[in-house]
Amino acid sequence: MTAHDAMPLPEDAHPEHRLKLESIRRAMEVIDPVFLHSPQYDCEALSQALGCPLTIKLETANPIRSFKGRGATFLIRERLARGEIDGRRLVGASAGNWGQALAYACRSHGLPLILYAATSANPLKVERMRGFGAEVRLAGDDFDAAKQEAEAYAMESGGMMLADGLDPEASEGAGTIALELMAGPTPPDCIVVPLGNGAMLTGIARWAKAVHPAIEIIGVQAAGADAMEKSWRSGKLVFPETVSTIADGIGVRVPIAEAVEDMNGLVDDVHLVEEAALVEAMKLFHAKAGLVAEPSGAAGLAAILSRPEHFRGRRVATILCGGNLTGEQMRTWLG
Repeated sequence: MTAHDAMPLPEDAHPEHRLKLESIRRAMEVIDPVFLHSPQYDCEALSQALGCPLTIKLETANPIRSFKGRGATFLIRERLARGEIDGRRLVGASAGNWGQALAYACRSHGLPLILYAATSANPLKVERMRGFGAEVRLAGDDFDAAKQEAEAYAMESGGMMLADGLDPEASEGAGTIALELMAGPTPPDCIVVPLGNGAMLTGIARWAKAVHPAIEIIGVQAAGADAMEKSWRSGKLVFPETVSTIADGIGVRVPIAEAVEDMNGLVDDVHLVEEAALVEAMKLFHAKAGLVAEPSGAAGLAAILSRPEHFRGRRVATILCGGNLTGEQMRTWLG
């Protein structure tokens, strides 16, 4: 029995919340084990560079090089268990990592999957989505345009749309990251989490706040793709006309209302980071920890770099949540 198996369900201060603590706990038994128990450790070299004790949760040491497998396998297995799929065509949209996770999960159960991605999508991610068995259709100039095409196709065909950040199982699956992270003897004072559609941030916040209510939960968005930050801060959905960021995994233009609502009462702040900080964070991960992070995966570290005074001396944890870079990107950003 591991420490995670022995951990009791924490007292729930938000019993009516859409994301359920018991579902996060149960997800540990349902998620494909290849995505669970990811490495987490205090990185001395980064801690010294940043001026704060830093714990890294490494979510790239798995077949899809991102955290998304947790939510995708939980979602597919839950819907199968409830008999909701029942031969329906499965449809999704992705900048790449969610698509890989869905394709991996669907292939494991012999389920066909159609994925939509932007015409500008990372070619490595597109290749890997197809490699895991999905039919990939390129449509639209950005992720949200591709998502609109996917939603239209699902409606016309009677298919089932599997949307990251909308389906609670995706967030609850991601919440197992916090279950593992908080199982140690010394919980962090603050967790810094990249924010795209919101599944990882809300899942982590839901469990971490229940275990340790005083913990600070900070989401991180690129300054050029701040729809979720503006929506959460203003209390109303904000729809920018365009997004501009190298962090394709968190480059969301159309916020998900349910995910914004899930943040309320759990997320303490959302920091915006500039493109230069994302590149600096990727380089620092590589130089100090020997780790490859894509821009979205380095967003948490970029936030710590951007506001050192906020984190100095505090015990901080962040999630390296994605590491899918093309060879050209590695030469450009890490060379």
